Amino acid sequence: MKPNQKLEELTQKLLVEIGEDPNREGLERTPVRVSKAWQYFSKGYTQDLDKIVNKAIFNESSRDMVVVRDVEFFSLCEHHLLPFFGKAHVGYIPDGRVIGLSKIPRIIDMFSRRLQVQERLTNQIAEAVHTVLKPVGVAIVMEGRHMCMQMRGVEKQNSLATTSTMLGKFRESVRTRNEFMSLINRYST
Repeated sequence: MKPNQKLEELTQKLLVEIGEDPNREGLERTPVRVSKAWQYFSKGYTQDLDKIVNKAIFNESSRDMVVVRDVEFFSLCEHHLLPFFGKAHVGYIPDGRVIGLSKIPRIIDMFSRRLQVQERLTNQIAEAVHTVLKPVGVAIVMEGRHMCMQMRGVEKQNSLATTSTMLGKFRESVRTRNEFMSLINRYST
């Protein structure tokens, strides 16, 4: 990653503002490290869905539910710039096309590497899967631990936020939705 001079300068100013000495031995290279970290945390803004998928859509006659569960995600809360992280569970029902399974975590990463709220993140992932596959339905459930709730404010260390987006058959059919929920909860870790 190339150094970003503006991010380094902002970090240096932040250190001074909170009462630190940015020239102290342990902080000398902190602006460079923070710059690189923020470039990584925000790389989703520069990524493109078509490039992420990279033509890994395949014709397949399967019409049974596909579930990829327990995909770890990390993001930053747009309200406090603090991390939230957890697991995402993705399901879809193919309509003649399937996606390379590794592309689902990549789609999750693309949207989670932006300033986010978990509700929007869940919806963006569902819409992206729907856009690239045009399946019969898409289901996303995300479970996240938010540092803004655990480190500050209410300070509830064991809180967990769960969000879901259901599209197509998953929204229309209680039976389909229940099958998905049963699959993601079967071997929950």
